[in-house]
Amino acid sequence: MNEVILHPPFDRLWVGQDPFAAVEALQGEVFRELAGRRTLRIEVDGRGYFVKAHHGVGWREVFKNLLYLRLPVLGARNEYHAIKRLSELGVATMRIAAFGERGLDPARRQSFIVTEALTPTVSLEDYCRDWPRRPPALKLKRALIARVAEMVRKMHGGGMNHRDLYICHFLLHTDPPPAPEAFRLSLIDLHRGQLHARGLPQRWRNKDLASLYFSVLEIGLTRRDLLRFARLYFAAPLRETLRREAPLFAWLKHEGARLAERYQRKFAPAVTQETAP
Repeated sequence: MNEVILHPPFDRLWVGQDPFAAVEALQGEVFRELAGRRTLRIEVDGRGYFVKAHHGVGWREVFKNLLYLRLPVLGARNEYHAIKRLSELGVATMRIAAFGERGLDPARRQSFIVTEALTPTVSLEDYCRDWPRRPPALKLKRALIARVAEMVRKMHGGGMNHRDLYICHFLLHTDPPPAPEAFRLSLIDLHRGQLHARGLPQRWRNKDLASLYFSVLEIGLTRRDLLRFARLYFAAPLRETLRREAPLFAWLKHEGARLAERYQRKFAPAVTQETAP
């Protein structure tokens, strides 16, 4: 399987070159370097781009993920299709500048994806961090809740789940400064996204909602805020939704607490150590 798609400016920069070799030669700020994957930020003609280069994870890693009932990410094609699906559904996300894939062996396949950097932006996690101490303007908070509900509803309705649906992966554009009647919000980090031809299974819908619920536990949302999200996400009268989805809401409360406990076990000791006098 060999495929290369180049949009400006890379169609011009890499003319006559092997795009895979050109990607390997790129220099920039490295954001992540794992076995089989490297993510860096580069600049071309004054514009920022993120490059994800995949070199194959190997069969050992594939079997390890399957053993733990996790679907392995085998390359950039997953993110490529996820970005295209969100764009078709009208959910704001990244723009693809280049994509390439070659090789038949799924565990050793080489691939890359280049996307335009979304700047200037701030993640919703950072934007909402001080809300418990400094509550936002009510209209803006409600507008953000409505937009997130709309984006998730469209994504799930279009047969796609994210698998990392935390508010840190929603980027709020800050130019111009966000206002209730006018702001831009984009969804990123799609390399684990899944597409389902026959509609989104409830299991994956619920996992996305649990991740989202966990990620807003500490930003000071009220019960009314959560009910507002539920009404807009399910696009049905709230009383009907509360009755029909009662098992889901009970499970979300339990799962949110479980995720919070796991987060504390994993990260709290490191934070305490770093901040100790």
